[in-house]
Amino acid sequence: MTPVCQEKFDFFNPRSERAHRKTGEASRVDAGHPLGRYGSMELEARLSCVSVAYELADEAAGQERKSRRRGMEHQMRDPLGARATMITPEGAVAYYRLASIADQIPLGLERLPYTVKVLLENVLRHAGTPPFTREDVELVASWQPGPKQVREFPFLPARVVLQDFTGVPAVVDLAAMRAAMARMGGDPATVNPLVPADLVIDHSVQVDVFGTNVAFRRNVEREYERNRERYALLRWAQRAFQNFRVVPPGTGIVHQVNLEYLASVVTVRGIGETPVAFPDTLVGTDSHTTMINALGVLGWGVGGIEAEAVLLGQPIYLLMPEIVGLRLVNQPPGGVTE
Repeated sequence: MTPVCQEKFDFFNPRSERAHRKTGEASRVDAGHPLGRYGSMELEARLSCVSVAYELADEAAGQERKSRRRGMEHQMRDPLGARATMITPEGAVAYYRLASIADQIPLGLERLPYTVKVLLENVLRHAGTPPFTREDVELVASWQPGPKQVREFPFLPARVVLQDFTGVPAVVDLAAMRAAMARMGGDPATVNPLVPADLVIDHSVQVDVFGTNVAFRRNVEREYERNRERYALLRWAQRAFQNFRVVPPGTGIVHQVNLEYLASVVTVRGIGETPVAFPDTLVGTDSHTTMINALGVLGWGVGGIEAEAVLLGQPIYLLMPEIVGLRLVNQPPGGVTE
């Protein structure tokens, strides 16, 4: 900024010491000169600087308003003050501490089952964002063995796993939403899954060739031939939609792919200025989805409608769970896998 502009900016900045000195000086204008004590060129230059000063002042005020708004939003999204930050080799990561709410809500954290801890973190992280409320946090935190309250609470999984039978209708619905958006004059590219989804193509395999070294390759080729139209749709969907991935045929069955490749155990996602770490959770449209619990990842199977609702950012509603504890002793014999 030029010295003249700096001078005028200070003049219009009420926090500047120069402003108080210049206020008195500017009031002593030579009334005999039509432009006061300034010449026309200098006045024009100074007026242009005043315009710049106003723009800078508006920008500064806007930044201050944004800062206050971010603080209010943070308070609304973290009404119990559970958010904390840890430093990792990749940088700062935020997370939500269950122990931080113990002085506000009665919480026997040391004896709380792991499943309930995952559910509690979920409602705690979303508290303040409708439809999640403080009452939902209090409900899950009050879990005790024995009879449960007949009351639902919302739960929003970290991701969705689909297979090609139930996944194709979901893709068609998303495509229909884009078409409707285009007809209304909007941008169809804004229609995307709000929760990340993986679609594993494994329910269309048939065995036509067996007993030879080329059986696998021939069966996959026949699978592509039979399902060319469906697979073309899924290929388009993977390219068109954000938060949507497709695992191609011949890779493996859905629960194997979920266990070995898709599960992260801890999810780190960019929410706001600092990435947030939270437990990996999911719903899946496959009966084997619950196998993922062996990794400490909370997941279960749902129908296509429930999975599609989660894709659109809608939580599912659960009752307080009944927990069955299991303790394994000794070691399994050699050769035991699942």
